[in-house]
Amino acid sequence: MSGDQRPLLVVLLGSALLVTVAVHVSLVPRYVPNEPLSGGLALVAGWVSYTLVFYSIGRLRADPQELPTMRFADIGIALFLISLLLALALDAVGVPLESIVGPYVLPASGVYAGLALIGWSIGHRTAAINEIVR
Repeated sequence: MSGDQRPLLVVLLGSALLVTVAVHVSLVPRYVPNEPLSGGLALVAGWVSYTLVFYSIGRLRADPQELPTMRFADIGIALFLISLLLALALDAVGVPLESIVGPYVLPASGVYAGLALIGWSIGHRTAAINEIVR
């Protein structure tokens, strides 16, 4: 990685981390139980910033010798989608999110693990492509 990209990636990492914490601490608890549209938008904003955190980590920690495979991104996408479907199935069966949080822990963990894998994999691959282009 060239020296001029590293400070920008550190700024991206710090700002994405701050936005992730701010969204998940202030907006998600306020909107998710009561307002589905605003809660959904807050969740998507938190998910995007969370993925950007792992994208910047993947770019900063990458030292590729060759072009890495996107297998981890594929696993992350599958984990994200399966976890989202599991959460929707729990909701369709009638398990209330507000009173019984336990069953939703596994799908939520899967969503965030999948997003982390997607972000890290894309960041790692981007660093490798930049090295090849140079």
